[in-house]
Amino acid sequence: MSYSYQTVGSGSGTARKTFDFGRTHVVRPKGKHQATIVWLHGLGDNGSSWSQILESLPLPNIKWICPTAPTRPVAILGGFPCTAWFDAGELSEDGPDDWEGLDASAAHIANFLSTEPSDVKVGIGGFSMGAAMALYSATAYALGRYGNGNPYPISLRAVVGLSGWLPGSRGLRNKIEVSSEAARRAASLPILLSHGTCDDVVPYKNGEKCAQSLGIAGFRNLTFKTYEGIGHYTVPKEMDEVCNWLTARLGLEGSR
Repeated sequence: MSYSYQTVGSGSGTARKTFDFGRTHVVRPKGKHQATIVWLHGLGDNGSSWSQILESLPLPNIKWICPTAPTRPVAILGGFPCTAWFDAGELSEDGPDDWEGLDASAAHIANFLSTEPSDVKVGIGGFSMGAAMALYSATAYALGRYGNGNPYPISLRAVVGLSGWLPGSRGLRNKIEVSSEAARRAASLPILLSHGTCDDVVPYKNGEKCAQSLGIAGFRNLTFKTYEGIGHYTVPKEMDEVCNWLTARLGLEGSR
């Protein structure tokens, strides 16, 4: 299935931008369905490659939804088009934020989770730019709204970000501090971050800064794992940690 999202500017002369999302791959639970997680790929990748990795994990109670980002010109690649959840001038929180792209992708992700049964816990995870997108969704959940002000409709129970960064971090603390509800949601949302010290694509210091920014903004239920000597990729030990963390945070039964 492919989906289109139109974002409309507030001014009368603003152009509509349409984002066409690619194919979605679903990994069905092998046991009792207790949780659904949307997992987001990195820049230039697609949902298929991650669905194969996730299918091999010993997590029989999770349904995985692996969408594919729209193909768009990306500034960091000199305008070359590839799959990307949003436009980025650099893979860090220092670049300008593409609010329109972030909101369109966050809405696409929320749309998948909105149709899950009420007794199923829902979460978002991702790698690299997918991790950045998952963390943006975490901030939208805490604030109760997207960047454009529309209400965020999903009650997230877990967020995982591998080798990522935090878009929209500027002013995040101030936005959360003015609302006791936002502060409560931020403090209670479990987040797992992990980053390799030898990452040459999204430097380790960007991962550290991401954890610091989230912590300062009030996301207190946060775990940051460091992987010595690891570059911009995942390793079995890291995925084992993800499995253990999700099982504990989501109260999964395992193979029973």
